[in-house]
Amino acid sequence: MKTTARHRPARRAAATALWRLALLAALIGVIGLLPWLSRTDPALTVLKARSTEREPTPETLDAIRNDLGLDDGPFSLLGSWLGGLAHGDAGRSWVSGTEVLPAVGQALGVSLLLMAGALSVALATVAAICARPLWHGARRRLAARRPGGTGSAVLAALPEFLLASVLASVIGVQLGWLPALGWYGPQWMILPSLALGLPAGAVLGRLLADLLPTAYAEPWLPAAVARGIPPAAVARHALRRCVPGLLPNLGLFVVGLTGGAVAVEQIFDIPGLGRLTLRAALAQDLPVLQTGMLALVALAAVAAALARLGAQRLIGPALRDGALHSAYRPTRRAPRFAPLGYGLALAAVIGLGLPRDPLALDTAARLQPPSWAHPFGTDALGRDLLARVAHGALSTLGTALAVSAAALLAGVLLGLLPRLSGPLVDTVNAVPPVPAALLITGLLGGGPWVPALAVAAVAWTALAAHTSALLRQERAALHVTASRALGAGPGHLLRRVLLPAVLPPVVRHALIRLPGIALSLAALGFLGLGAQPPSPEWGLLLSENQPYVERAPWTVLAPAAALALLGALAVTAAGGVRLPRVRRRRATPAVPRPPVAAPAAVAAARAPAGRVAR
Repeated sequence: MKTTARHRPARRAAATALWRLALLAALIGVIGLLPWLSRTDPALTVLKARSTEREPTPETLDAIRNDLGLDDGPFSLLGSWLGGLAHGDAGRSWVSGTEVLPAVGQALGVSLLLMAGALSVALATVAAICARPLWHGARRRLAARRPGGTGSAVLAALPEFLLASVLASVIGVQLGWLPALGWYGPQWMILPSLALGLPAGAVLGRLLADLLPTAYAEPWLPAAVARGIPPAAVARHALRRCVPGLLPNLGLFVVGLTGGAVAVEQIFDIPGLGRLTLRAALAQDLPVLQTGMLALVALAAVAAALARLGAQRLIGPALRDGALHSAYRPTRRAPRFAPLGYGLALAAVIGLGLPRDPLALDTAARLQPPSWAHPFGTDALGRDLLARVAHGALSTLGTALAVSAAALLAGVLLGLLPRLSGPLVDTVNAVPPVPAALLITGLLGGGPWVPALAVAAVAWTALAAHTSALLRQERAALHVTASRALGAGPGHLLRRVLLPAVLPPVVRHALIRLPGIALSLAALGFLGLGAQPPSPEWGLLLSENQPYVERAPWTVLAPAAALALLGALAVTAAGGVRLPRVRRRRATPAVPRPPVAAPAAVAAARAPAGRVAR
């Protein structure tokens, strides 16, 4: 038995490594089969990517097939690519003919540098959002109320590509303060870092602000105040208590800021890995696409390992000894006036715009500013923007709500199985929504449901990582140890102890992610992979009106304001999420005698929890 217990961690690590390798092999295999699964001629796609002027004659296509070895089949190509990769050779690009490994390495270096800048902006945004609740909680013990943060909600709801367009046109072009296009030095990374880091920091700041009241409600705070510990030290301890629950999501943000910054890289003309993989996917350049996805998966594995190491360093002894306090605390409901106001404003926009025709053309009223006849103005074809925003809300909000509900369900269910979902989260998170949409389009064909399916395929990862992190900490709580000692079974612990502590913050996280899901759908529409004209979907509205942002800014501000209202509504409503109280029947006066082993277990559970403060 001792030998089995000693070797159990090693066996678990080996099983996790095998599961991770199997997932990586499946991803690379699907990418390698993409041209054949999509029922397209890869020679024709490569020819169009090389030159749009050459005629696709049979002789030209046969020459490309012979040059690339397409007649040998996908498995032969995949085997030769893997064989070369083992010797440090990823082959040559099917489009440009250059070596793949140096190109991917250079693009990865650019993306990592951009990610570092965006992460710095994100952390500064987190500090700005959480400074007030962190300091006031340390001084005044405001532990029962969760902050509102309407400004951070609006910031989190801003589309990255819209923010990038505004920064490039206003600061880069009109004011000329910073360069807007290219990648030639430190000055060129400021604007794209702001476009990526501000929304990401707003989401992380909301998640941290959601955890701070829980930390300040723990019993260590009165003891720290009684001992005269300075508020700065109390705030540092609260951060140490909350950060481990955010580290998995921070690792996911690292990968998302590296491979998911496709739209920002397109706007600022940055030669990053996201744009490289997008172009390779569109051109079916398999060596570049496979190598780029392999680099993203490796980055995801490294980020996940660093997140686990950081959590182990912060609260590892408390997790091992079961000396944590429960993360579940009953909180007062947040004021309902703010979400009610935002909901009424969004409903008023939809209600006023639905009676109008979103497809009616009036060439004499092109790009008209807001007026009584057109409260949101008109677009380049003279269509009423209020009508298009209102009719687009039905599809955008409905799809975003359905995807959010599916992501929440999948995230909670898979988060309860961390050994299964951990490697799966790292692998799936390495596939940004845009390449996922291309893969789904290749596998199942195109359609209006492709963006929703692509976003749903990757949106559950953050919720699963959050669920696993909170579940791990809750299992190390003192009352869970005592409940096990008193004979509580796994089912009872899951229903009555673990889920009530994990579900409320995860549901709030899902609500905070709702604008992000709408933004992902909008980003696919912005890149031409979602809805097609004349659909009034919000992402397509932003894409169509972006060329007129300087001449007619209201054409972009109207759908952006609707997205901001959605973000403010979601975040303010998330502050009041809690599970309903379960009314328990009064027990009979006869108290059952506990088992013999219970007193010793309870005494161990009541051991001093000072190790948490180490």
